[in-house]
Amino acid sequence: MAAKKQTDSSSDLRTNEKKWTKPLMDAGWTALPSVIIENQRQLGLEPLDLNIVLYLASKWWTAEGKPYPSKSTMAQAMNVHPRTIQKHIASLEAAGYIRREERRTDQGSRTNIYHLDGLIEAAKPFADEKLAEIKEKSEIKKIRQNRKGAPKLRLVKDDDA
Repeated sequence: MAAKKQTDSSSDLRTNEKKWTKPLMDAGWTALPSVIIENQRQLGLEPLDLNIVLYLASKWWTAEGKPYPSKSTMAQAMNVHPRTIQKHIASLEAAGYIRREERRTDQGSRTNIYHLDGLIEAAKPFADEKLAEIKEKSEIKKIRQNRKGAPKLRLVKDDDA
């Protein structure tokens, strides 16, 4: 099973290299569940909110190693003022999508660690709905494939004849 998973992953990478080119993929890529993108309006995410989520996801490499970019770094990447990033992060936090964890040292504050657990929970119903649609389509496809031969036709009497 692990070998199949590894094969699937490497073939997916080659597919992405074909789409995006090898240099772009080698420079780094980000995984983000499609249901978050597809349901951004229902989740109440503004375009900059989604951009922030995408940026955080690009810095989140392992489940345990949460992202901790600075607001000024994010602002520079998005060509906005750091205060704009701060306001949107506060909004995402108020919505329960992001949780900030302060990092303090004896020398002062460091960049916050960001947790996206709230967004993940909020997106789960959309994922469940999408999975149900996929399952239904798959079952319909199986039914169609299992039909044998031509459709059964029956003679219909014409009352006028």
